[in-house]
Amino acid sequence: MKKISQVLNWLSSLKIAILLLLLIAISCAAGTLIPQQEPDQFYYDNFNQNPFLGIINGNILILFEFNHVYTSFWFLFLLSWLGLALAVCSLRRQLPILKSALMWIDYKSPRQIAKLSIAQTIVTNNYAKSLEKLTINLKKKGWNVRETDGRVAARQGVIGRLGPILIHLGMILLMIGATYGSLNGKSIEKFLAPGRSIDLLNNNEEKGLTIELQKFQIERDPQGRAEQYKSTVNVIEPNGNNQSKQISVNYPLRYKGLTLYQADWSLAAMTIQIENSPKLQIPIKSIPELGEQVWGTVIPTKKDGSDPILLTVESELGPVRIYDIDGTLLTTLSTNQKIKVKGSLIKIISIIPSSGLLLKYDPGVPLVYTSFAIILIGGSLSIISTKKIWVLYSKEKSMIYIGGLSNRNLSGLSKEMPKFVSFLEN
Repeated sequence: MKKISQVLNWLSSLKIAILLLLLIAISCAAGTLIPQQEPDQFYYDNFNQNPFLGIINGNILILFEFNHVYTSFWFLFLLSWLGLALAVCSLRRQLPILKSALMWIDYKSPRQIAKLSIAQTIVTNNYAKSLEKLTINLKKKGWNVRETDGRVAARQGVIGRLGPILIHLGMILLMIGATYGSLNGKSIEKFLAPGRSIDLLNNNEEKGLTIELQKFQIERDPQGRAEQYKSTVNVIEPNGNNQSKQISVNYPLRYKGLTLYQADWSLAAMTIQIENSPKLQIPIKSIPELGEQVWGTVIPTKKDGSDPILLTVESELGPVRIYDIDGTLLTTLSTNQKIKVKGSLIKIISIIPSSGLLLKYDPGVPLVYTSFAIILIGGSLSIISTKKIWVLYSKEKSMIYIGGLSNRNLSGLSKEMPKFVSFLEN
């Protein structure tokens, strides 16, 4: 039993808890600096020649699971250890402190009161009236009072002792919720053009929710730089129920455990017309060789598919640049403008942007939010100081002994004490 007690004391020590918090903080920093959940080849290509911190190459990163820090065995072990330490601390220290605070202690000897942090002696001729006045005023100020044959015990702020236990409980729930979400959560990033949709499967691999993009717009500053992206999305359930909402950066949609973020934007297609052809919606793709935000496509100018040209664009507003196959700039064309290129009349009708949507399903979110609420309540309660005072009358000496103590803000109690003494002196 002694060894078990020593182990539990070691587990619940403040030094161990601080060390675990430090290790978890360092691990989170590493998880922020190192890209997560990338293919193994990504780490070989990026870290073998330029090791992380100068010593950790791609092989070491993958071996010690730095490519998925938050679901690695050692990170989960640290969280479990910290959770166990908090639980042991609550059971072995905070819970007994709370029980002790709830128990009424009856001091019967003046010597016991004299040993308290604050103590004073008052001479009185009418102790019954003095104790009655003190009792009435203590109750008015919200103190819990217990009277026993010439003795008075009072306490205030006992609920503050519950604060540390709630904080520990909240932190444990936070770690459980974050871990559960990391292990069971899902994330999908998809670019959708207006009118397009994506079907999400449920746990039985059956069609669940459908996310449909109804409208997408990009707000730009006077210089043409994108400032805000807004998507109007429709969430459709299998039974036909739906919910429509506009989302934007920092204003996501939350729906039954699913969070839909506005993450990015892109260009999806061009609607063009060549001579008297029908309107053609031609997909375009990113061309990083020409710039960070350049999209384009190659189309023929002849019916037999010959004599191709390259069309590029940098925003949904245009203009469209038209290049020959050898890279020579032929012309620049705005939307709804016609121009002859290599003998063919070409008209750019519209440029269709696409919305970058990030879908996240995190089953641990309810636990995380609950833990935040518990931690906030616990933190607020911890601010409350627990104060106790005792009053004892000695018939032999016709004296009243009063003393008190507080777990924090002892100076505040010492300032209150003269008021209590004044009731005893009158």
